[in-house]
Order: sequence, then C-alpha cells, then structure tokens
Amino acid sequence: MPEHIETIVIGGGQAGLAMSYHLARVGQQHVVLERGRVAERWRSERWESLAFQFTNSLLCLPGHAYSGDAPDGFMGREGIARFITDYAVGIAAPLRCGISVTSVRATDRGRLLVQAGQETMEAANVVIATGPYQLPSTPPCSGSFPGAIHQVTANRYTRPSDLPPGSVLVVGSGGSGCQIVEDLRDGGREVFYAVRRHRRWPRRYRGRDVGRWIEETGMTNVTGDGMPPEWRHFRAPLITGVRGGHTIDLRRMAREGVRLLGSLLDVGDGRLRIANDLNANLAIGDETFVQFVRTIDDFIEARGIDAPAEEGFDSYLRRTPEALPETDTLDLRDARISTVIWATGYRYDFQWIECPVFDLQGAPEQRRGVTKVPGLYFLGLPRMHKVKSAFLWGVGEDAEYLADHIAARSIDLN
Repeated sequence: MPEHIETIVIGGGQAGLAMSYHLARVGQQHVVLERGRVAERWRSERWESLAFQFTNSLLCLPGHAYSGDAPDGFMGREGIARFITDYAVGIAAPLRCGISVTSVRATDRGRLLVQAGQETMEAANVVIATGPYQLPSTPPCSGSFPGAIHQVTANRYTRPSDLPPGSVLVVGSGGSGCQIVEDLRDGGREVFYAVRRHRRWPRRYRGRDVGRWIEETGMTNVTGDGMPPEWRHFRAPLITGVRGGHTIDLRRMAREGVRLLGSLLDVGDGRLRIANDLNANLAIGDETFVQFVRTIDDFIEARGIDAPAEEGFDSYLRRTPEALPETDTLDLRDARISTVIWATGYRYDFQWIECPVFDLQGAPEQRRGVTKVPGLYFLGLPRMHKVKSAFLWGVGEDAEYLADHIAARSIDLN
C-alpha cells in the first residue's frame, strides 16, 4: 500500500527547503525527498574554485540570512553548501535523503502517485523543486571530436590538475565558461576560448556591488507580464566572485594569454571550424556593459542617490578597443588541445513526470508554479515568475505563494 503524505517536495536544495519552511508556516504536513545530500549539486556538480556570484549580503532564504562578518565577500562552493545545510537543520526540514524519484503521475481519484524505486507514495500535492541545472546541453558537433580528446561538461569539471596534459578548449559564453577559463589560466594551462554573443557587467560600480544595484533598481523584481521579450532568453552576465570579485574582461584575458576564438561551428578531420564573429561578439558584450552602466547612472540621478562617479570610467567606456585576430579554422593537433569543456548551458529533465504539463521543448507550462494538473507545482525555475525566481535569495517569494495556494486548496478539499 502506498504511503499517504499530504504534500511531497522533490528536491532538497535551496528551493525545496524554502518550500518546506513555508509549508511548515501554514501547518501543512509534508516531506522533502532528496536523491543525494542536502545541496547535492553545490557539493558534487561545481568546480573547486567556484565562488557565489553575488556578495554574502544576498545569501538569504526564508527565516535565514547571512550573519557573518564579511557581507561584501563572496562565499565559496563549500560555504554555500554549509549555508544551505545549516538552513535545513535550523528549520528542522522533514528530509529523506538518498531517495531518487522515478515517476510522478496522477490517479483517477485526483491524487498524485510518486514512485521512488520500490517505494510508492500518494499525495494531494507534489512540488517539483529540482532546480534549473539538470542535464548539461552540448552541441551536436561534440560527437565529431577525435576519440582521444577528453570531453567534460561544466558540472563535471573540478580543477585544472584533473585534466589530461595539454591545452584546453572551453566552449560557452556564460558565467560558467568565463570562470572556468580563469581557473584554467590560473592553473597554468594553455586555454582556447570559443566566444559567442554574451552580456558583460562591472563587478562593482559607483561604490556598490552589481548585485545591490540590480536589487535596488528592481531589475530582479520584473515579472513575466512585464518582462521584455528579449529577457525570455536572457543570457547570464559574465561576473565572478573569485578572488574577492572582479570584472570579467575578455580582452584582458587575451592579453594574459588566453586565445579567444569566434563561435564554434563544427569539427571535422581534426580541425575546428570557427565563425569570424569574435570581434562582433566582443562588441556586443561591450555594448551591454555600457547599457548597464548608463541604466545605473540614470537610476542614481533620478533617485538623488549619493554615489560618486567612478574616476576614469567614462574614458574606459568611450575607448575604441583594438580588434583581435580572427581565425576560421584551428588544427586540434597543432594547438595541442587534449580537453574540451562544454559550458553551453542546461536543459530540463522532466521525462519522469507523467503528466501533460509540458510544452514542445519540454519546459513546464505553469503560472507562478501552478500547473493545470491539480496539486502539481514547480518551484525554482528561471524567470518562473520574476527574474529572481531561480536566485537563492529570490526563491522564497514563490515558495510562500505556493504554500498559501496549497493551504487554500487543502481547505477546499476538506
């Protein structure tokens, strides 16, 4: 006989635990199922040198905020895992670790069956809080590389010394790609970096960290209804919290020895085929940098905020950078490339959910986490309701909303 539980939360990371906090707040009986350990992805799917991309002052979950003596610092991977684990202990979350859910399906009685190996549970509500980083996405050309070349995705990269000797090709122009490039360079590796269109922001501007500016201006509070169409496919900016946080500048990387390439198109006969778009992609990054800075300037002026202008910043913005050399082919053997790291994003893995709530691309069809299947919810997805819906400090708002929705539904069912 299946075990009967009022609400099942699947995922023991920041989203699932925030959900647990608010379910307890409204008096809803529940369990949190986690396939590994609390904050498993922070423990086993992040590289060793990774630091939180925003300052410690933004480490905040419902009822639990950073209280250390370095609010302007950047916590490392292990510190984040401890922060989330301490949260689980502090709220006494009803966790069951080591439970891998294999299916969720609706019954003809309006309940939901959750299968985990040989164990079956039945619930009125199921919240899917498994996070946005599920299956690494790699382009089709990954299958065309010579078999001798080691290939690894960003979530399986750990440190430079774990890779085979030789040069490393990094593909992917998001936050992970640029940080891995810096980690490899700092580890003494020769690096080739294939750069596509990207966004670039300053780490700090006019006395404040970028995280504080995006919160104060309300950028992270924009909802789906007010979100510009281009934000639907918003590229994460190139920022890092490593070494106290610093501004990512790809041209500086090139001066320090990283070989920048344009977009990777294909590979065949041991040669990379590369688009001649390196300088165009760098120019787009520069444009987004200027746009962001001007947005902050306008906000400061409109609000009359005391934030002195950065000395020399205007000349930096007005400079005309020297064009970097472009190439349309690269011989893997001549470049001594032995490893390719794919930092090309992630895709959803919800095939185990046997409910008709997905679009043709496999993304959940939901409104602020509520689906058309009664009792089935999602939490912690990018831009699920607001820009910050998947951020550590933003997921609590959606968790609160869903807990209230579940509590109201429980009253209706009874």
